[in-house]
Amino acid sequence: MLDLIVEGGRIIDGTGNPGFLASVGVKDEAIVLIRGDSSSVDSARRIDAKGLTTTPGFIDIHAHSGLMLLADKGHDAKVRQGVTTELVGVDGLSYAPIRERDDLLALVRMNAGLDGDPALNYDWASVGSYLDLFEQRSPVNVAVIVGNTALRINAIGWSNRQATPMALTEMRAMLRSAIDEGSFGLSTGLDYPPGSFADTDELVALATEVGKLGGIYHTHVRYRLGDRYLDPHREAIEIGRRSGTPVHITHLAPRNSYKSAQGLLRLVESAASDGLDITFDSIPLYPGSTRLLILFPDWVQDGGPQELKSRLRDPAVRERLRTEVVSGPDASWADMWLTNFASEQNRSLSGRNIAQIADAQSQHPVDTLCELLLDEDLRVSFSYMNADLRNLPRFLAHPLAMAASDAVLLGEHPPLRTSASFVAMLSDYSRDEPVMPLTEAIRKITSMPAQRLGIPDRGILRDGFKADLAVFDAELVGSNATRANPRQYPDGIAYVIVNGVVVVDAGERTTTTPGHALRFRTGA
Repeated sequence: MLDLIVEGGRIIDGTGNPGFLASVGVKDEAIVLIRGDSSSVDSARRIDAKGLTTTPGFIDIHAHSGLMLLADKGHDAKVRQGVTTELVGVDGLSYAPIRERDDLLALVRMNAGLDGDPALNYDWASVGSYLDLFEQRSPVNVAVIVGNTALRINAIGWSNRQATPMALTEMRAMLRSAIDEGSFGLSTGLDYPPGSFADTDELVALATEVGKLGGIYHTHVRYRLGDRYLDPHREAIEIGRRSGTPVHITHLAPRNSYKSAQGLLRLVESAASDGLDITFDSIPLYPGSTRLLILFPDWVQDGGPQELKSRLRDPAVRERLRTEVVSGPDASWADMWLTNFASEQNRSLSGRNIAQIADAQSQHPVDTLCELLLDEDLRVSFSYMNADLRNLPRFLAHPLAMAASDAVLLGEHPPLRTSASFVAMLSDYSRDEPVMPLTEAIRKITSMPAQRLGIPDRGILRDGFKADLAVFDAELVGSNATRANPRQYPDGIAYVIVNGVVVVDAGERTTTTPGHALRFRTGA
């Protein structure tokens, strides 16, 4: 007898192939496809999916859930979209392996405006012990990629120093151990100190270890490098070529113009034509969001959070920062909105832009930012429009592209991507203004990220694969989130099933936490 059967829906299997009518059975967490009449098949539970579409569960290859998911077992923003697997540790910012608890707490503090700082024990050190925390304690499956920041903290510390041969040997050994324990490779976030202090040669050495074991190099590129346009991506390509390791460039996006969009895509296409194993993800919805500290130069963050806060209090440092921290070419102070305030006196500022807040306080915007970071113990997040929306569909539709969320889960005004990125792939990009067929949109959020990561048994509806499923009404599915009220759940997502267990049931969240900690298998 089956544990569950999802009957009579249109199956889009994740491969990009045309849909077909069938039922999906589940037995011991595995898929059993049933063509034809399934009425005589015994099952403990039946879900009527007639008129609905059944697909593999969605895989988010860029998730900032590595801490918040341990505190929030509901994880509604993602689960209600049909997400069943997430990759955490992206942007070079993994929370393992970190040997000293004080260093772990310092990284949590430094990164609180991006990943949050929930009340946890913070009593893990290795990738293996960190992954254990998610096993059947999460509504989604969790995969981990090791950030170079963690490796640098362990071997070098928080300061801007070049890696010695001994430190590099130590980091390579830690990385090998982390992959043995389940990491899917190496991530970098080359705008986030102290990981950003790594030079190209250091990253090539680390990526080489990853390539030997079959993992990937997943990179938020060094956006301040050179021409700040093609040069950051050229460095990523160089690292892949020199190391022989597959490269995945995360949140690749058109920044300003058609020319810039065309140039970025041509650069990636040329690398692929030359034989580099390269892919990228793009985010379906903007604005973007990250920790407010990204606006500040690396030198003020050198040494870790305590030294950073001391500098932010220093009048001489403030004077220098007023000339160095400027609104960028893509957004003015009036186009940058702040959120994630813990203190009562600042909560009314959530969703307001920097110019408004600075004007109200009769301050230079940089002084306002420094004061808020100190008041909030570095927790502040911000959103801004950092993509050319006219050309974004070209990126998402590209053959080398998959979709991801890069979702910040914090504050009262998270960006729309948090609750609607995957819904947008089902509606905006494949139904309302069709940039690609629904079959292709599904492939980009299921089998394609599974293949890129090396997850062998998810992302496709196939006999024996793990039963991660999304069941939705393709005509009705859509987002209800707005900038003023972003924490709204989508319409049309009827059922979400993780490892054969229903986590969204007729549109309502259950309390189940059937997610597994996914561990990379070398040679798989």
